[in-house]
Amino acid sequence: MIPTTIILLLAWLSTRKRIYGKAVGFIWLGMVGLIIVSVTIKAFVSKKTLKKHDFYGQYIVDRNYFRGTQADWQYDNFRFEIQENDSVYLYVTNGDRMMKTFIGTITTSKQYGSERLVVNMKQPGHHIFQSNPTIYRNPWSFYMVFNSPRFGNMFFKKGSWNPR
Repeated sequence: MIPTTIILLLAWLSTRKRIYGKAVGFIWLGMVGLIIVSVTIKAFVSKKTLKKHDFYGQYIVDRNYFRGTQADWQYDNFRFEIQENDSVYLYVTNGDRMMKTFIGTITTSKQYGSERLVVNMKQPGHHIFQSNPTIYRNPWSFYMVFNSPRFGNMFFKKGSWNPR
């Protein structure tokens, strides 16, 4: 691009024909336009890069993946919260009534570009947090999947619990 620009500028300076100046302008405007379009597309399709602070918040069972009575029951009976002091609280509930709370801590693993959540529960722990979650990232959000030996995969997303 640079050699073409130099040649066109020299041709424009020597001949004073506007076509050469316009060609330089179109080439550079086209290049700037391509850069803007590619940056915009990347923002919409690249996965969110997670940092530790992104994990703080309340999580509920995501009933959009497997709808039905089992997902509704899990939604009403399990939710958790990660606080900024790196504490995690798993709430076993019956609707809006708390039945039991399991307490632990979190850290993150930084071996990849996006941090991964590591959950350490005080013993006795709960089967949902028996292993660390698999994290699925979207451009604007993420969700976690815990592999429970009793229920299989449990999908959690950030959100506040509301009665159905």
